[in-house]
Amino acid sequence: MKNLNLKSLYRQIEREYEELRRLNKRELEERKKIVYAQIPEIKEIDDLIKGIGLASAKEQIMNPSSDSLERANEGIVELRTKKEELLKNAGYERSFLDKLNSCEKCKDTGVQEDGRRCSCMENRLSRELYNVSNLSYTLQRENFNTFDLGIFSREIHKEEGISPRENMDMILKISREFIDTFKINNDMNLLFYGPTGQGKTFMINCIAKELLDKNVNVVYQTAFTLCEVMEDQKFRRNEINDIKYRQLFNADLLIVDDLGIEVTNSFTAAGIFNIINKRLLGGKKTVISTNLSPNELTKTYTDRVTSRVFQKFYPIKFFGEDLRLK
Repeated sequence: MKNLNLKSLYRQIEREYEELRRLNKRELEERKKIVYAQIPEIKEIDDLIKGIGLASAKEQIMNPSSDSLERANEGIVELRTKKEELLKNAGYERSFLDKLNSCEKCKDTGVQEDGRRCSCMENRLSRELYNVSNLSYTLQRENFNTFDLGIFSREIHKEEGISPRENMDMILKISREFIDTFKINNDMNLLFYGPTGQGKTFMINCIAKELLDKNVNVVYQTAFTLCEVMEDQKFRRNEINDIKYRQLFNADLLIVDDLGIEVTNSFTAAGIFNIINKRLLGGKKTVISTNLSPNELTKTYTDRVTSRVFQKFYPIKFFGEDLRLK
């Protein structure tokens, strides 16, 4: 991870917001030039709205009156309605000349009206602290566009009763449903399990890519590095480690790859249960992959952890040939 302290990280993100506001402002000015040249009447309306606003502000200072303010607002509403009709008749969206914001919740400031950090700010912090940029190269290679169903065997698996290709086609549909319904409160969490080389991590990368592209706050960690974050928060506490730890609970999506590879003890087992349990209680979604079977998971972790996982997660089994050999 980049060697950043918290102050420099915030300054970097603030500069990103400033640049975003500048680009959106420039885009709006370009739109105005196009529309004003095509429909001069709209420029006249905008000038009138600006004039009414300035006159109303002066009048309120000199002679405060709710009546004058109400009259001004009525005039502005009438002019805006006329402007929207002109835009619509010319083939534009009614909001084409409205102020542009990449995030409507915080107006590209990173802070909401109640003073809380916006989810887009949390997303930026998460991406930087969890070094998502290092993941981007992998996601460019492993995503739904590069997914090839043809590498899976059509031969019926004796124990499962269906072919690996049929199974993967089903997994693909479930993963798509997970993405499409992500913002719906449906308690849909995924547990991918099966031997190594079956495509679990590839499918997780497909899900991560799709949701990151939709500006969803995704924290993606192996179980081993997840435990490192927990240890840092407990034994090497500082502001950055505290934020990273909180992100495990607050991120829109937590992805834990290779559960079971970490050194398991009472501390890690309790920590993992705490994270999963609080996310479930808070309606936050989680995707887990593991090479362990359900029986092996039960032996590795406490019954409390495994029962919670299987109760609230959709278990999906991967099987077939080791794809890495292909």
